[in-house]
Amino acid sequence: MTQTGYPCTNGAWSHLVAVHGTAPLSGPGAAARDLRDWRPMPTRSLVLDSPLDLGPTLAIHVHGGADPTIRVRGSEAIRTSRTPVGPATLWVAARGERLEAEAWGPGADYLLDGLPALVGLDDDRSGFTPSHHPLIAELDRRHRGIRLGRTGAVMEALIPAILEQKVTGKEAWRGIRGMVRRWGEPAPGPFGLRLLPSPAALAAAPYHAFHPIGIERRRADLLRRVCDRATRFEEIVSLPREAAYGRLRSVPGIGPWTAAEVMLRAAGDPDAVSVGDFHLPNVVAFALAGEPRADDRRMLELLEPWRGHRARVVRLLEVSGIQPPSFGPRHATRSIAAI
Repeated sequence: MTQTGYPCTNGAWSHLVAVHGTAPLSGPGAAARDLRDWRPMPTRSLVLDSPLDLGPTLAIHVHGGADPTIRVRGSEAIRTSRTPVGPATLWVAARGERLEAEAWGPGADYLLDGLPALVGLDDDRSGFTPSHHPLIAELDRRHRGIRLGRTGAVMEALIPAILEQKVTGKEAWRGIRGMVRRWGEPAPGPFGLRLLPSPAALAAAPYHAFHPIGIERRRADLLRRVCDRATRFEEIVSLPREAAYGRLRSVPGIGPWTAAEVMLRAAGDPDAVSVGDFHLPNVVAFALAGEPRADDRRMLELLEPWRGHRARVVRLLEVSGIQPPSFGPRHATRSIAAI
């Protein structure tokens, strides 16, 4: 059941007061500094017929603790997006058996219409058998409210995925923040977040402009190349699964890891497995077989009983916090900008 109306009197406003003490009409942390942001905004209220753990469901869209495009705290989240009808910001909160949402900007209604898909209300668990392994059965029992949702926004998943290729998390997240500061814009609404840069802006930037924010030429050139073809990539959410993967991987530099990261977030693919991940094979092998180290082949072997829902199993293992023992030094963080 969905209700639409104006305004939301107890939702986003209460969040602002809780975080800032007062609603930030001005000063640092306020994205919009005039009263236009405080006119009534479109809202939605959904009745939940099964558990929803909003934080872990949306956490896959967060890139580092200081991601300027999204904020997830407990049972509330704020997400910015460049929709086909314009930029928008969505505030959403799980309140018991209800999901409350409010949105700002030209794309406000578009984001609200996509809310059920975003939080996985139509997530199809058919064929998923957690009982293949006692750990997965227990994790599924504890975390039944975690859903696999989809944004429908391919470039908003692909751009960060490219920046996360073959570097440490800290390096990738520093590059994302720098890119958003340089080419992004303030997002609609009063939360102080920013929009991911438009593909057109990134495609037009020379490769050397990425160097000061820690992005070397290989990733910069790949980023510019895919942004120049953004329309083609956005179309993959309407393609059959294999055709979508094929279009992604048709570009040199986009391999199975990047394709899976994008398909999980943009299309909600329940079988997406990030082959080529530095840590994931070890996590899977340690959790499911007690083996501290493994390669992709072994990881896929262990996940095979859940084919069709392997992303669901991986997500359960991620939220469990299970980690294999550490051996040897950590991978050193590089400074591309200093080269």
